[in-house]
Amino acid sequence: MSEEVVVLKTFNNEIDAEMAQQVLHEAGVTAFVFKDDAGGMEPQLQQTNGVRLVVNRADAQHAQKMLKT
Repeated sequence: MSEEVVVLKTFNNEIDAEMAQQVLHEAGVTAFVFKDDAGGMEPQLQQTNGVRLVVNRADAQHAQKMLKT
């Protein structure tokens, strides 16, 4: 069974996205970081394309609250 995922937030860099992912992980929410930077060869693409923090739609509201605190 696949669940629908949503982009919770888009960051300008991988570090901020991974810190938010860790906050969610500690709260019991599974989150994934997606970025397109040519496998790390073109890190400047993170600023132009953004780094997306993705969660299951069912967890989105709870995850949003966790990131605000």
